[in-house]
Amino acid sequence: MANTSLRRARLVVAYDGSTFHGFAKNPEVPTVEGMLTEALEKITQTDIHLVAAGRTDAGVHARGQVVSLDVPARIKIESLPKKLNALCGPRIAVREAAWAAASFHARFSAIWRHYRYTVLNTLTPDPFVATTAWHVHQPLDVRPMQLACDAVMGERDFSAFCRKPTSSASAIATSLNEDDEAPVSMKRYVMKATWKRTGDLVEFEVRANAFCHQMVRSLVGTFVDIGLGRRSASDMMSLIRSGRRQDASQIAPAHGLCLWEVGYPTSVD
Repeated sequence: MANTSLRRARLVVAYDGSTFHGFAKNPEVPTVEGMLTEALEKITQTDIHLVAAGRTDAGVHARGQVVSLDVPARIKIESLPKKLNALCGPRIAVREAAWAAASFHARFSAIWRHYRYTVLNTLTPDPFVATTAWHVHQPLDVRPMQLACDAVMGERDFSAFCRKPTSSASAIATSLNEDDEAPVSMKRYVMKATWKRTGDLVEFEVRANAFCHQMVRSLVGTFVDIGLGRRSASDMMSLIRSGRRQDASQIAPAHGLCLWEVGYPTSVD
């Protein structure tokens, strides 16, 4: 494809992860990056390299994924969402497109990520939310779940809730999102953690500077056991202090998780 004058662009992307094998490009299976890259290259007639704020895992959704990329300067950025949505919708929707500073990097410029995990708490399943919520049929008591949130606030070592580093990951100094490989350090700063019930839906909102691999889903699994009375709220702090991964509860299913929003400094936003 022809080389041309390029300019940094920023996209805000939503997608239903249930039909994708994660975000990262994989020629063997359908991925968000693969489909989005193919559409962008068709529109721009140039090679495209995407950088995502969060490399979400298979089955995980996004409402506010942020992607940075370089596109030909001749592209009309205001018309790009409509063209991309015609090619990628409805599974992928580009909600916003704008020019960004040359230094903007969707991953490294981010200062926080916000995830939402949704639990359907009813006796019977609901086919209309089956792909976006974990169905827990036993009644959940949200009060101890909310009480346990205090333990995860601030800077904590989340070793008990993250997949341990592999040899291939040992060279990675820092992991910046929920679905990258696990970093050597498991310390993260959590700015917000709260549970709320709205009718049959019980939702966990969590915001942090970064997340290690499987952290949110592992936390949710333990919170749900607390809500079911299988564990006490004090178990959350005990797990954080012990750092023992094997003592945490089951990992919550991927399909209940959604990358909701990503925050940036005003200077690069």
